[in-house]
Amino acid sequence: MSFFKKHLFICTNPRPEGQPSCNPRGGDELFGFIKKRAKELGADAAGIRVSKAGCLGRCDRAPMLVIYPEAVWYTFIDEEDLEEIIQRHLFKDERVERLLVT
Repeated sequence: MSFFKKHLFICTNPRPEGQPSCNPRGGDELFGFIKKRAKELGADAAGIRVSKAGCLGRCDRAPMLVIYPEAVWYTFIDEEDLEEIIQRHLFKDERVERLLVT
């Protein structure tokens, strides 16, 4: 059994210029947003953890995040996408189909 009910990892890995990478596409800034927003909504009390990750190995779809223990992968563009993932997946156990990476 997992220590956390849900554990979200968001890639913030930089790569050399010209290579696909999460960080230049907003990885660090958007990590700050999702970490703060999840905390505001009670992630700690709900057993939800948000962590930075190095390369998740799916650079072609950057930026990326994965939520365990379900191993659900998402790509996203902006804070609105992350807000939807937070609200629906983390707190309502609903997948955000339009952002899924299969």
